[in-house]
Amino acid sequence: MEFATFADRAGTIDAEAADLEIVARVRDLLAAAGDDACEGAKPETLELVARFAQGRVFPAWDSTTLDIGPSACYEAIARAAGTNVSADDIEDRLADVGEIGDVAASYDFGGQQGLSAFTGGGTDDSSDDLTVREVYETLVDLAHAEGSGSQDRKVDLLFGLFNRCSSEEARYLARIVLSEMRIGVGEGTVRDAIAGAFDVPEDRVERALQVSNDYGRVARIARDEGLEGLDAMELEIGRPVQAMLAQAGTVTDALEEWDEAGVEWKYDGARIQLHYVPGDAETTAETRVFSRNMEEVTDALPEVVEFADDTLEEPVILDGEVVAIDEDGAPLPFQEVLKRFRRKHDVAKAREDVTVRPVFFDCLHADGEDLLAEPLTTRHDRLRSVLGGADAADHTDGDGTTADADVEGLSLLWLTDDPDEIESIDADALEAGHEGIMLKNPASTYSPGRRGKHWRKRKPDVETLDCVVTGAEWGEGRRATFLGTFELAVRAGDDLETVGKVATGITDEKLAELTELLEPHIATEDGQDVDIEPAIVFEVGYEEIQTSPTYSSGYALRFPRFLSVRPDKDPADADSLERLARLHGQ
Repeated sequence: MEFATFADRAGTIDAEAADLEIVARVRDLLAAAGDDACEGAKPETLELVARFAQGRVFPAWDSTTLDIGPSACYEAIARAAGTNVSADDIEDRLADVGEIGDVAASYDFGGQQGLSAFTGGGTDDSSDDLTVREVYETLVDLAHAEGSGSQDRKVDLLFGLFNRCSSEEARYLARIVLSEMRIGVGEGTVRDAIAGAFDVPEDRVERALQVSNDYGRVARIARDEGLEGLDAMELEIGRPVQAMLAQAGTVTDALEEWDEAGVEWKYDGARIQLHYVPGDAETTAETRVFSRNMEEVTDALPEVVEFADDTLEEPVILDGEVVAIDEDGAPLPFQEVLKRFRRKHDVAKAREDVTVRPVFFDCLHADGEDLLAEPLTTRHDRLRSVLGGADAADHTDGDGTTADADVEGLSLLWLTDDPDEIESIDADALEAGHEGIMLKNPASTYSPGRRGKHWRKRKPDVETLDCVVTGAEWGEGRRATFLGTFELAVRAGDDLETVGKVATGITDEKLAELTELLEPHIATEDGQDVDIEPAIVFEVGYEEIQTSPTYSSGYALRFPRFLSVRPDKDPADADSLERLARLHGQ
């Protein structure tokens, strides 16, 4: 396929506003590319066009980049545009026009002769029509240019391409190079277009894309092998897939929809995908680690490689996180993880400064078996097994502890329909220094790249109240010297009416501070129960307000969480029962 043909069709797609029409035009583009056989050429034109339409040069799973910035692209355009045009001129015009494709299309190319004019297409005849394959092969050469003078080589290669372009070809070449295609073609568009072009069901195309993460390859297989070929596609160790994502949600919503929730700690780390193949007598083990964006980060994380070598005995693809830890194994803030995550130099020194450990919560593939279509509970059982745990065991023994606790690298999973137990797990996660909890549908499959309703980050409190502390309880065990489980009240005229108790979101260090703050205001004590004179105001978050006969206000805060002390407020400034009732009615 000539690149001019691709550019012309891209222009018609760009001019469309209706989604269905865009899909139809992409379908026709793929069908035309599919008819353009180029014997022995790999990848085929169809694969290249399926990527170019999205502004991609390489498959989504491939971390190869062109590594050429806007300024180098501007320089190549300027050189191709004429001796009186500079990169500064390109940048100035971009400021006026606003889009690099339109800027490139505003010049007449093809007049710049000389040796470097012929570097773009593998030919010494600059009058030859530029093809999609020539563009691709030149961009591959550009991506692989390394060492001294590589940036000049990249500009020369790109100049050679622009010098052979018409204005319309230049428009879309510039957009592809800078990953700014902007013609309304997303992943869903290409998925639907593949289904339409080669008469295969959209859901089977979707599944093939999930396991391959390669739109060009799926398009080719749909054309050549149809439904049977798509269904035969599987995950490949060493080729990352997109991570399943979570949306925000509440405990109440999760339990109403699922009846039972899978609960995990939410770590303040960086997402990783581990691909591992064990070695044998003739080969060494192969471990590759990818980021959430499918960038390979193996060299930066030797601890993960060592963990895999020490722990794993079968080929696997695992989903998890790396967490920065201190010398006692306690988690450190996410910013510390970033100091290690994409480190390419002095990794040993960086490791001395910041240690990381992997924690895995899902198993996508194990010993030749893809697990994406299996429910969460099955995948977690398999995960436990590959990490050296029991082949089968309950996720919880009924008292909040688990049989998984001694399995290194395994994220614990509780199954429960009890909101109070979920609250307890959340409190434990916060106490351990983590972000809170994740809620997952135990029956859910793994959907790469999807942010669906089956995984939920516990929603941050959408509303807060300023409440007066009117009571507390002395703790037990190591917390026996601390006040905790604080009783909360709101104003009702000159009186205070209780709305609940809060014990979540408070570390030992904070409890010590609060005890010191409240002790001078203790009015009476009866065993562990303490009455406190109204003096201190807490800011408290919550998920919802319910009617309740338990507290004198007639309302109760569901899942209250301590946020902070309000030293700037007196009890007279606390929230009122009237506001509480109004919030309940919203």
